[in-house]
Amino acid sequence: MLNSVGLIIIFICVFGSYIIAGGNMSVIAKALPIEMMAIGGAATGAFLVGNSMDTVKKALKGVKRAFRGPRWEEGDYRDLLTMLFGLLNTFKKGGPTAIDPHLDNPEDSSIFSRYPRILADHHLVEFVCDYLRMMTVNFEDPHQMTEAMESDIERHHHEELEPQHALQVMADGLPALGIVAAVLGVIKTMGSIDQPVEILGGMIGGALVGTFLGVLLSYCVVGPFASKLREIVEADAKPFSIAKTAIIAHAQGLPTQVAIELARRMTPSDHAPSFTQLEEALEQAREDFAVSPA
Repeated sequence: MLNSVGLIIIFICVFGSYIIAGGNMSVIAKALPIEMMAIGGAATGAFLVGNSMDTVKKALKGVKRAFRGPRWEEGDYRDLLTMLFGLLNTFKKGGPTAIDPHLDNPEDSSIFSRYPRILADHHLVEFVCDYLRMMTVNFEDPHQMTEAMESDIERHHHEELEPQHALQVMADGLPALGIVAAVLGVIKTMGSIDQPVEILGGMIGGALVGTFLGVLLSYCVVGPFASKLREIVEADAKPFSIAKTAIIAHAQGLPTQVAIELARRMTPSDHAPSFTQLEEALEQAREDFAVSPA
């Protein structure tokens, strides 16, 4: 919604100020389709040449993702902490035999299935299950586990940012493509140098539309969407750090509730449950999972 409002404000203010200043919209309207074909076509072609098909598809999905916003909401972070509490407490109380069924089939797990929005994030579920499973085979050295988890998070984050980087490169190139379109317009004008001044003025104005359009698309459309996508990717990566903190604290032998409290402190401040809210959620979790405090 905010994206749409922003775009509307951009176009109203840009073209509105031009009209109020006495500008002739017919010059822009006449040149716009041709200039858009040159700039948009060149940008699209360069985008396809410079990226793999997988990145292209992810970039298209990324634009939709920029409109939808971050996947994680305030209640999801509380649910994540509660879910981690259930998993870690089950592991601590029952050992590998108790936790293995939850890790092997998360969809059928009585813990995971309580949180369908978290279960829908396959990367996060796989991340949690993989490292808890590694702990069941005695891979519990906190330092080695920290390095392995940070490496996985960095790799996943890099892959998630590839479409954002591709869009940003396109945005950076659009002003130059606008100049290319403008130069073509000037060349066309020079070929009609024998025409009256009124006609030449219109042709020069049409050529300058290319520069205008390239800069407008770069800094007011594609660039902001690339920035928004990066912001969303950063936000959606927070749960991995939260899960890492809880699992590492558990591997260090800390009580489960302490591990979850440390993980809570990694939650973004605008979405983090308070200490009291988390206590209430964990108390309910103890009843739901039929476990006692660790």
